[in-house]
Amino acid sequence: MRLVACMLSFFILSGPAECGNILIWPTEGSHWINLKIVLETLMDRGHSVTVLVPDSKMFMSVEESDLFSQMHFNMSISSEEMHAFLEEMLHFSMYEVDKLNLLQIVSKFYQLASKNLALGLSYCDGILKSPGLIDRLRRGKFDVVLSDPIFPCSDIMAEQLNVPLVFTFRFSIGHAAERMCAQIPAPPSYVPGAMSKLTDNMTFTERIANMIFYLSQDAFAKILWRTFDNYYTEYLGRPTSFCEMLGKADIWLIRTYWDFEYPRPFLPNFKYVGGLHCTPAKQLPKDMEEFVQSSGDDGIVVFSLGSMVKNMTKEKSNMIASALAQIPQKVLWRYVGEKPDTLGPNTRIYDWIPQNDLLGHPKTRAFITHGGTNGIYEAIYHGVPMVGIPLFGDQPDNMAHMIAKGAAVVMDYYTMNTQDLLDGLNTVMTDPSYKEKSAHLSRVHHDRPVKPLDEAVFWIEFVMRNKGAKHLQVEAHNLTWYQYHCLDVFTFLITIMTVITYILFKTCKCIIMRCCLRSMTKSKKE
Repeated sequence: MRLVACMLSFFILSGPAECGNILIWPTEGSHWINLKIVLETLMDRGHSVTVLVPDSKMFMSVEESDLFSQMHFNMSISSEEMHAFLEEMLHFSMYEVDKLNLLQIVSKFYQLASKNLALGLSYCDGILKSPGLIDRLRRGKFDVVLSDPIFPCSDIMAEQLNVPLVFTFRFSIGHAAERMCAQIPAPPSYVPGAMSKLTDNMTFTERIANMIFYLSQDAFAKILWRTFDNYYTEYLGRPTSFCEMLGKADIWLIRTYWDFEYPRPFLPNFKYVGGLHCTPAKQLPKDMEEFVQSSGDDGIVVFSLGSMVKNMTKEKSNMIASALAQIPQKVLWRYVGEKPDTLGPNTRIYDWIPQNDLLGHPKTRAFITHGGTNGIYEAIYHGVPMVGIPLFGDQPDNMAHMIAKGAAVVMDYYTMNTQDLLDGLNTVMTDPSYKEKSAHLSRVHHDRPVKPLDEAVFWIEFVMRNKGAKHLQVEAHNLTWYQYHCLDVFTFLITIMTVITYILFKTCKCIIMRCCLRSMTKSKKE
């Protein structure tokens, strides 16, 4: 008993010394869902977590947990303006993009990107230009800053506080940030650009398209980053760039894995932790379980286009409901809107569904999804084939991955009709290859040495223990563009070869001339 008491006293006294103080840069939407589960796990392990919370927010509601310490800051943009921007983006993606020409689409996209830049800068100003808040952060003595770089400036704050930085990240358009800032290799011959909808097995024409995509996205990124370059230079008081600061992150936690990604080279400070939010299915609510069980051997279909889609037209909802009414399966549809007139008795509408638990139910036969990363990973986790109806952002590219893996079919939201959706559902539920491919992806996902959530937490703690992870960063960060591509080496070698060739040429010419001269002299003497 004395030995046990001594051991308990040791653990009680030594426990806090192993715990860290973590600062969270704010994020939004599905990004917050992924981040929140990491924070809860860190707190379960005894770490202290402080979240920077804006007074204007769309989805993030840290109030639901009293475990988070919170530091509030003001923004120049109101919640109403943020929601208006989101609605404008959704309306453009769902109802305008298929009616506009290329020039109009580019113009509208640039307009929306500019508004998103303004939103990001309002976060920067709210935190970095609040002396009182910065002083509180310095007194907080944090061990690490954890951030999703959907909003900029967490790298500035990490530098100001002199603490390491960990990114939890999905991707940047065309992998521009990863390639140009974090120096991850991305040969365009077999690494498709993010959101290009290409695979790693490209034809000659597709490789041309991929190269053009990379070049165009790099140019677009540099144009957008110019605003941040000026902001960073002005704030830090020295010439710097957004890309330079972004590249200083110690660890990049990428929210995908090789069940989703195509094989590609990566760096020691890139860790793939896709599906970290997925969990085994829990018991359904009683009334929902009864409805599911009433499906018999036919099973159920789970349908959700995400939490952001609330303005589907009545014509579109009637078309979808008509297709669902013609299948023998029971359907649980997450839908916020007017009840469709064609809704069948086999379909129930819910404002919210326990999506993960439904996908893990043994009676689930298919998942109709908009193609968000979180939903796709829940389907992979439980081995459920998908019918994709991508709407905007990364969703079309996500579903292109699932098509390439053989686990999904995809509908065009703008042109699909009742028969298209019906055919798609029947395909994934009657063709056994889709279930087999989905089950294979699920096995790949689960067959890992460490669970993705545990791996994410490990690397955050690793950074805290070692005061950073600069030893995992490649030396490419300190090379110029011509050094990185060895152009100086090629220039030197070509110069040497040219000089040697010139000398050899001159030497041979001189020898030949001397030989000829001697021959001519000898002939004259004879």
